[in-house]
Amino acid sequence: MIAIGCDHGGYALKQKVIHYLEERGISYLDCGCNGEESCDYPVFGHAAAKAVAEGRCEKGIVICTTGIGISISANKVPGIRCALCGDVLSARMTRLHNDANMLALGAGIVGGNLALEIVDTFLSTAFSGEERHQRRIDLIERAD
Repeated sequence: MIAIGCDHGGYALKQKVIHYLEERGISYLDCGCNGEESCDYPVFGHAAAKAVAEGRCEKGIVICTTGIGISISANKVPGIRCALCGDVLSARMTRLHNDANMLALGAGIVGGNLALEIVDTFLSTAFSGEERHQRRIDLIERAD
């Protein structure tokens, strides 16, 4: 299951991502928001991140206008490695090397078609499992 959350600036793109997930039979948990009225991205970034951190969802996708604020918010939840990606290569590499469990998108930065390619790459790329990458992830998780 994929947790998905957005603010008002990411709502339209969230709807496209939900349609993409539904077409592929991928279950999701919609963590809001539910429209284009102004709202606060940390509320929805935290909700999606908590669903992933608590194990209710395998991965998460969060969306705001730039992807910056909502990714920062998601990364405040322990156990979350949320990567802001604006291209397919970044999405592939963050899964291969960082085992990122959340993807952030900037709805005002990437168009719908590119966003769906990024989502597809993020969801279909497995962590490499290489020792050097696992060691670095362990260091990230231990940071204090």
